[in-house]
Amino acid sequence: MTRTTARPVTTAGTREAWPIALLALVITLVVQFIGSAQIDIGIGAIVIFPMVWGLLAGLLVSVQRLTPLGLDLQKVAAALVGVSVMLLVARLAFNIGPSLPVLLQAGPALLLQEVGHLLGTVALALPLAVLLRMGGATVGATFSLDREPSFAMVSEKYGPDSDQYRGVLAMYVFGTMFGAVYITLLTSLVANWKIFDPLALAMGAGVGSGSMMAASAASIVAAYPADEEAILAMAAVSNLITTVLGVYVGIYLSLPLADRFYRLLTRRRERATPAAVPVGAGAPSTEAAPAGTEENRRFREAVAASSAEVRLPLWLSLGILTVLGLGTAFVAAKAFDGRIVAGYAIMLALVLLGSLLARLTRGRVSAIVWITTIGAYVSSPWFFAGDALAEAVAAVDFLSIATVMLTLAGLSLGKDLPLLRNIGWKIVPVGLVAITASFLLSAVVAEFALGFWG
Repeated sequence: MTRTTARPVTTAGTREAWPIALLALVITLVVQFIGSAQIDIGIGAIVIFPMVWGLLAGLLVSVQRLTPLGLDLQKVAAALVGVSVMLLVARLAFNIGPSLPVLLQAGPALLLQEVGHLLGTVALALPLAVLLRMGGATVGATFSLDREPSFAMVSEKYGPDSDQYRGVLAMYVFGTMFGAVYITLLTSLVANWKIFDPLALAMGAGVGSGSMMAASAASIVAAYPADEEAILAMAAVSNLITTVLGVYVGIYLSLPLADRFYRLLTRRRERATPAAVPVGAGAPSTEAAPAGTEENRRFREAVAASSAEVRLPLWLSLGILTVLGLGTAFVAAKAFDGRIVAGYAIMLALVLLGSLLARLTRGRVSAIVWITTIGAYVSSPWFFAGDALAEAVAAVDFLSIATVMLTLAGLSLGKDLPLLRNIGWKIVPVGLVAITASFLLSAVVAEFALGFWG
């Protein structure tokens, strides 16, 4: 998989990276010490995790004017995000491996209903986002419910400085803060209609988010208390399948489908809009270029500099992320644990191997696919050291890696403030429709599948 970007690229080194690394380290350690906060709103509770605190703190640092964070530093943070998502996927792969036998035992009805989870958002939420004129962010916000693996897919295909990536970020924050509350109300309403089999509803609950799945399953149990055990088991397996299949289906099916559907829906609008040179977020438009030849050349050079993508050597990115990750993981564990160090060493080796194989295949098979596939296999019961590897990596708190990633994302967002303002309130109706579509379409497919297969 190759990125769809033609922007110039500059390479940064240690000198440019250390200010962002230091800022991110301070923020991640502080927010991890603060921990989670739960806000009771009567009909449910909103849980704000350290990763959300990190995103908000990073954003505040990025946009403040007292000591402005330069554009180059924000782009260094964005470059680090692109590598941190690979560490996140490596950690996720070691959750998938031990669960592969459960996936193989899943019946056809349980597998078929995943169509609803993986394509429901594209069918309904994407047209709404186009109607609301969310721009390129539409694809990232609506190709799935945008949990952690989505960052990796979109970052690798479009880059961490793209409109599509900002759409993922907006949907992720919305789902994290409000998803569990909304799906509780939705599931409670639908369950009390008594028109769906409770097991079909349980399959619908497995949207790929642990918190949303738990909240949805609890509402179904409240409506069908006699089936509690079966409902909870079915919801858990459905959620696992969504997580496992989500990486492959997202990369090869739902993300390309969302991109093509978006282009189809906006084709007439693009024809009616005068062509303009893409200059990146926050860059001046080339339409305003001075008429003089020399002034024109200087203007275009300034535009190119402002829209250039910054990259870091892989060894430097992984070194910075290891320091940030270990510090955050130790705080999350409230102790120094040698298993965390071993877990990070295993994940780093997996990321390096996946990156190497992606280069050898010239991007035909992406690093994300290599990392997921190899990590899942070596942590599965079928690999001779699977149990030991899975146990070592399990010591690394998954959310601590997400905290590092979202803190860096926050530090990179100052340059994207105009686009984020444009998304603004639009993510609310789009997010609500995405969650509704994923749950309901999956439940409908499961209902028919259960009737056919039993």
